Amino acid sequence: MRLAVNPSHPEPRKIARAVEVMRRGGVIAYPTDTVYGLGCDITNKRAVESIKRMKRMRDDQLMTFVCTDIREIARYGVVHDAAHRILRRLTPGPYTFVLDATREVPKVLRLARKTVGVRMPDHAVALALPAELGGPVASTSATFDGEILLDPEDIAARFPEVELILDIGAGGTTPSTVVDLSGPTPVVIREGAGPIDVF
Repeated sequence: MRLAVNPSHPEPRKIARAVEVMRRGGVIAYPTDTVYGLGCDITNKRAVESIKRMKRMRDDQLMTFVCTDIREIARYGVVHDAAHRILRRLTPGPYTFVLDATREVPKVLRLARKTVGVRMPDHAVALALPAELGGPVASTSATFDGEILLDPEDIAARFPEVELILDIGAGGTTPSTVVDLSGPTPVVIREGAGPIDVF
């Protein structure tokens, strides 16, 4: 089902409906400040595995925790002083940050290397979802075999298992910039929508 939503001032009842889908173990698609994402409740193993299966994700591919603020990020990722300064400066924004995982990260989302990806998109819809859910949304970009799906209609066709799409029309074309903050200095893993000269 596609549900048109205001991108700047998302209607609370529509956000609540999407969160209801996630709470019962479903998968949604939603807009961010970069590309559309697929999301679910981080605590629902079945939903996480459903997204991985849909996208044919490798076991070593990270799903991102979309969070509402730095305090929530710090619950799931180790935020040392240097990382905290970067997060304060660049969030919300088009970045995904890789941090050492804390014990709060559910096992199904923890890789062998014990890191977690975190994100605070600069988008009202993307931030409203974890706020209403009361915790992060496990998320990955709505791409398939390297192709970014821009149109909600294409997302619905490619991922029929997605129960609800929060539709704002065509999405962005460039994914987030991924930066590893788990070491002593930032390492850019993927150059995307966020500029890298700030590092």
